[in-house]
Amino acid sequence: MYAKIVAALDGSTRAPAVLAKAIDLAKRSGGELHLVRAMSVPIDLPALTWALKGEDLGAFLVDHGIQELRLVANQAPEGMVKEIHCRLGKPWEVICAVAEECGADLIVLGSHGYDGIDYLIGTNAAKVVNHAHCSVLVVR
Repeated sequence: MYAKIVAALDGSTRAPAVLAKAIDLAKRSGGELHLVRAMSVPIDLPALTWALKGEDLGAFLVDHGIQELRLVANQAPEGMVKEIHCRLGKPWEVICAVAEECGADLIVLGSHGYDGIDYLIGTNAAKVVNHAHCSVLVVR
């Protein structure tokens, strides 16, 4: 059914539910998981990071994301997580690019309600649904 599943994880409170759903679907279909995280400059960065510039900041963010994804990957059955992807960029663009590159059959990601700026520019989930080359499951 789903041979390759991309689970988009962002470190939010929704991420464990997204991961659980992706693991369940991968178990049922015998599929593999690709964990993806897009990194950008969050407001709550540790003070140390403000001293970093350019490529150093980008490398720090990607390294931080990879470390978090490795911890999350330990929650999946052994051998299920095929690859971890962490890149700088707009979340919806990174998710869609990784899904296309790895030939994903399904993207699993979290949703949140429209409020403030999301109402005006749209959520990442909506953008993934509109731009992905494969099916998308939005976990509430």
